Amino acid sequence: MKLYVMRHGPAEDFATTGRDFDRALTPSGKERVLHVAQSLVKAGEAPRVIVSSPLVRARQTAELVAPFASDSNAVLIHEALAPGGACAALVRSQAKGGARRLMVVGHEPDLSELIADLLESVFRQDMQKAMVVGLRLEGEGPAELRFVLEPKGLALTRA
Repeated sequence: MKLYVMRHGPAEDFATTGRDFDRALTPSGKERVLHVAQSLVKAGEAPRVIVSSPLVRARQTAELVAPFASDSNAVLIHEALAPGGACAALVRSQAKGGARRLMVVGHEPDLSELIADLLESVFRQDMQKAMVVGLRLEGEGPAELRFVLEPKGLALTRA
């Protein structure tokens, strides 16, 4: 399975509700996410299925990427991608279920921990907002790092 791990785009510091859950992407955050999605497509790395944290900033990120996905524009929302959720269990269950080209959109530090868990080694890269890490999962062994797409320079670095 090709897995795309994406951190949500840059968000406002405070929501009008005062709840962290409701923090939305900034206009420049939306623009950055769209540039990242376009870069994925140009590199032949469009996801087929997107699963997002329920928090507003992650959901908005996923919804901006969805039109670039190859199978549908639908975004699935899953509590496992909320902060402190069991995202590794979700990813492993999706892989066992035959998912292909799956993107998960969530938060730090959970995503760095997910990547390290799947690689079975330390992931030393700073997971910037709107960054995408491409992995390959085959069977029960460790994942393989395929690429890192850094959003600020839109540089896709193959591993």
